Amino acid sequence: MRIHHLNLAGMREIDSLDGRPSKRAVCHALLVETPGSGLVLVEAGLGLDDVTEPGEHLDREWTEFVEPVLSPAETAVRQVAALGHDPADVRHVVLTHLDVDHSGGLPDFPQARVHVMAAELEAALAQAPSRRYRPTHWAHSPDWVTYPGTGTRWLGVDGVRPLTGLPEDDFLLVPLAGHSAGHTGVAVRDGDRWLLHAGDAYFYHGELAREPVSHPLMDVVQLDAQIDPARRLSTQETLRSLAHDHGVAVFSAHDPWELAEYSE
Repeated sequence: MRIHHLNLAGMREIDSLDGRPSKRAVCHALLVETPGSGLVLVEAGLGLDDVTEPGEHLDREWTEFVEPVLSPAETAVRQVAALGHDPADVRHVVLTHLDVDHSGGLPDFPQARVHVMAAELEAALAQAPSRRYRPTHWAHSPDWVTYPGTGTRWLGVDGVRPLTGLPEDDFLLVPLAGHSAGHTGVAVRDGDRWLLHAGDAYFYHGELAREPVSHPLMDVVQLDAQIDPARRLSTQETLRSLAHDHGVAVFSAHDPWELAEYSE
């Protein structure tokens, strides 16, 4: 499989805390070319409707705080085409959760199967419209594929499940509770190692260190959005174990320095 690391939504500029130049926060996504299942998109970012008509599709306060770039060129559908693919070949979209900046591109892939935890979809449908969940992102009635919070044990993590219609040796949902009602990570095999897209389970690479360091600005967002602080902190301990004890390549959704490492 070939894996592309994409930025589907540039956001406000943040400092690095370690002397490196500041960068805009990102929405780190994956586009996976599979031999038999078409293209798989992990995270949908902001979509064409969001960037061309933000007043209709995005919450005003969220937009003012996050300062998204709102560029059509950053949308998944445009980047898929720029890589030489037909966007219709995106047959699966896998979401860590349904927050606005992770689900906005769903209408751009109306025929794709959309994989998400059942608890997350239930919460989104019940709470939308809100700053967090925007119903226009699923007004086209996606082909939802939902998953319960149960499964098998994988590298010490319980509740892990393969994805329906995708090779179970290559794609896994890894529950990472605390940020939202049904937040999950997405594990993708990359040769002899696993990549783990951890979504919003943490926001800054320093949080994965043995002695964690948080980012003051990104922590504002993280603490405001969490629904279960204790489970969020436990999830971060799990991620540190996966990274340091099991050799899993863990990265989050919004850290631009992580994206730069994978894009080099």
